[in-house]
Amino acid sequence: MSKTLDLGCGLNPRNPFNADELYGIDIRPHDNEKIKVVDLAIESIPFPGEYFDYVSAYDFIEHVPRIIYNPTRRFCFIELMNEIYRVLKMGGTFASFTPAFPKEAAFIDPTHVNIITENTFPLYFDNKNR
Repeated sequence: MSKTLDLGCGLNPRNPFNADELYGIDIRPHDNEKIKVVDLAIESIPFPGEYFDYVSAYDFIEHVPRIIYNPTRRFCFIELMNEIYRVLKMGGTFASFTPAFPKEAAFIDPTHVNIITENTFPLYFDNKNR
């Protein structure tokens, strides 16, 4: 049984890998028991380690700040990347779809607080830095 987790899913989690089981995380309340209500800027992913074959994030990670003070310093984006790595099975796949530099869409929305480039993810998902 393959499992996928869609981050920032809203009311309709996506399943781009056609996994057998579909879960979601969103900040907004809802009635779907497969969607956990979590603020990933300050909370961990509420699933055990190596639980998912796939994790996806559609138009989500650009809304997660790089750093906040709440009341101490927290590197939200790094913590989120660590959490994604933690819940993915070894050899699992993370797919993120986000407006990226230098595209205008990365800067237009005032809720985009984390500008991503093509060089952002290799720093988090390699054998040296993970």
